[in-house]
Order: sequence, then C-alpha cells, then structure tokens
Amino acid sequence: MKKFVQTLKNIWSIEDLRSKIVFTLVMIAIYRIGTHIVLPGINPIEMKDSGSGNNNGLLGLIDAFSGGAFKQASIFALGIMPYISASIFMQLMTVLVPRFQKMQKEGDSGRKKINQYTRYLTVIVTMLQASAYVTYIHSIAGAGGIMPGFGNANFWLSSVVVLTAGTMFVMWMGEKITDKGLGNGTSLIIMIGILARLPESFIQELASKSNRNGDILVFIIEIAILIAIIMGCILLIQGVRKVPVNYAKQIVGNRQFGGARQFLPLKVNSAGVMPIIFAQAIIFIPTIFANYRTSGGIFTILSDHSNIWYMLIYSIVVIGFTFLYTALIFNPKQIADNLKQNNGFIPGVKPGQPTADYIGTIMDRITFPGAVLLAFVGILPGIAAKAGVTSQFSTFFGGTSLLIMVGVILDTLQQIETQLLMRQYDGLMKSGRIQGRQTSSAVQM
Repeated sequence: MKKFVQTLKNIWSIEDLRSKIVFTLVMIAIYRIGTHIVLPGINPIEMKDSGSGNNNGLLGLIDAFSGGAFKQASIFALGIMPYISASIFMQLMTVLVPRFQKMQKEGDSGRKKINQYTRYLTVIVTMLQASAYVTYIHSIAGAGGIMPGFGNANFWLSSVVVLTAGTMFVMWMGEKITDKGLGNGTSLIIMIGILARLPESFIQELASKSNRNGDILVFIIEIAILIAIIMGCILLIQGVRKVPVNYAKQIVGNRQFGGARQFLPLKVNSAGVMPIIFAQAIIFIPTIFANYRTSGGIFTILSDHSNIWYMLIYSIVVIGFTFLYTALIFNPKQIADNLKQNNGFIPGVKPGQPTADYIGTIMDRITFPGAVLLAFVGILPGIAAKAGVTSQFSTFFGGTSLLIMVGVILDTLQQIETQLLMRQYDGLMKSGRIQGRQTSSAVQM
C-alpha cells in the first residue's frame, strides 16, 4: 500500500503527466455529460419506458460502445462508431488500393491526407446512420409520444444535423485526448462507454442473487471467474513469439555499428478485437429477418448468443476473420525487406524470400491458437448467460467489451510507466514491464 501511494505521488509530481491526466479526465467528463443530453424534440421519459435498450447484435454493440447513449436518444447516440467504421474502411484501402498504399508510405504528409479522407468519410457515414437512427426511434415509438414532431421535415433534418455534429465532436475529443491527453483517445472513449454500464450491471446481478438464499456464494464465484478471465485476456493480448534476429557488424570511421542480437516480436493475436467486431456485424445481418418469423430456424439461432449452434457458427466466423485480417495487416515480405536493408538476418535462414516464408510460417502457426482463444473469449458471454448470469452482466465475461477494456487499460498503464521510467522513477510493477498492444490506431483495438 505504501508503494502504491508513493507511485501516485510520483505520477502527480510530474507536471507533464499531471496535465495529461487532468485534460483526459475533463474530456471524459464532458463526454459523459453529453451522453445524457437528449435530442431536441424527443420525450426522454417516454423513450425510457419504450424498452429501446433491449437490443442485440449490432445495435447492442453500438449501445455498449456509446455508454447507453444509443438507447437514451442522446446527442452522442451514435458515439464514435461511424469514425471507427470509416477508419476500418480506410485501413483496408491502404492494403488493397495502390494509391492509398503509396500515400501511406509518404510519411506524415500521407498520413494527414488519409486522416482527412477518414474525417470526410465519417461525416457521410454519420449522416446515413443518423437518418436510419431517427427512423429506428420512430419505429419503436409507434403512436406514442416519444417523437411528436417526426412528421415535420425540419425535425428530421435537425436531428440528423445534431447527431452528425455530436459524432464529429466526439471524434474531435478523441483526437485531442490522443494529442494532449493520456492514451489513445478513441479507444478511451469506447472503454469509458463500456465501463459506464458496469455499475448498473453489477447491481442487477447482485440483486438477482440476493433474492434467493445461498446465491451470494454463487455471485462471489462469478466474480472470481471474471477475474480469472481478465487475467487470461491479458495473456492473450500480450502473448508474443520472439524470433531471434542478428545484425551484421559495420565499421564507419572509428565507430562500430550493429553486431547486436535482438528479437522480432510476433503477436499471438495480431488482429486484436477486429475479428469479433466483424463476426458480430456479419451474423447480425440475417437476424434482421428474424422479426418476420414465428418459428425456429437459422434466424432464431443467430438471434440467441447462448445457443450452442450460434456459438459454433460464431467461433468459425471469428477464426476465419482472424486469419483474413492478420493477412491484411501483417506483411512478412515487407518485414523481410526491412531486415535485409538494415543488415539484419534470422540465424539459419537466408535473407529475402526465405526469411519472408519463415516469418509467414511462424505467423500461421501462432495465429491458429490465438484465433481459437479469441473465439473462445467471444462466446464466453453466451456461456455465462447459459449458466444463469444476467444478460447485461454476462457481456463483461468476454467478447468485445472485455477485450477492449483490458487492451485500453494496458496501453494507458504502459504510457504512465514509460513517463515514470523516463524520469528515473520506479515503474508500476516491482518486476517486469507492462506491455500494451502498441497500436497507433483505434481500429486495431
């Protein structure tokens, strides 16, 4: 406890780090206040009583990322999701389109152009999603008094404009946190939105267990299992395969360069949380037609995340997307060329194409267990729900929510530890170093 207090004092004594933390907290507070501001012309009481928060699939994912703002018809209802969608699309373009590949290799100027295109695309995506969202709210409102002015064209236009402005403001806050605050701003905003639902979910689960004798012990066991799952997610995120790399000695004048032995870290889960997001989006599409069916079938199965067949289909899709996304973002040929240009080589492997084949083979071998573990984490909420955990609290036992929270917290702690070590303070741990995901983009969460 004494060391913990001393670490907090060290963190607060660093002026630069203190200002970053304060700025980040202020931005987060503004975001949370905005999530409770309802769109003009919508009755918040009627909206709350309509049961709009009972969303599954992609709608539930959006509501989770927005911290409940989606079901409250807030000005931040769409959250940061349109920006993430635009970022994913632009990232894929940098892999598939030669023009964007060249732009990405231009350095800072190329990245600025890509970021600008991403912002323009975000506006377009947000306007489309805002129009669909207003129609969705009207569909759940029916003949009620949630949206008395829906028939007015000005109301529809003003709602789309406000939702678009809200998303752009959230995007701006995320960029400002990244520049002047602590951690990746976009990821932090998503994490805060997910954590905002934790107290309510915790209370609901505790209340459900308190109503029955002897179930408090079950609740304690659930918390212990949740902690064990979090520890497993940390291992999954930080797991790497170290490939030894030697660098040839070079003598320039009277100085010697190279000759050191280093390691090339290949992550077990290079794709991050993206395969789970893609899988949820793909599986959600057929469930749109489930509302028009009264009997069972594939539509009903895909609507129930605790169904055994859903878990099997979901796992296969996640494993497939893990290999696909890893192939898109990981280029063994480029790594082999970089090693060759820097006079580096893997012992026992010839430079060039043999090195690329060797790295690619290793990635295939470690990606498969990583994909299986990622799929298992993805179906854990369904397993928890089947074991009797309330639907809202079960989402914290795995899936997108848990992976994002663990990854973002690790990244933030890594930045704090780096700031402490740079100023010759002790790190956050007595032994070892905290390793984050080392990502520079929110879409690689």
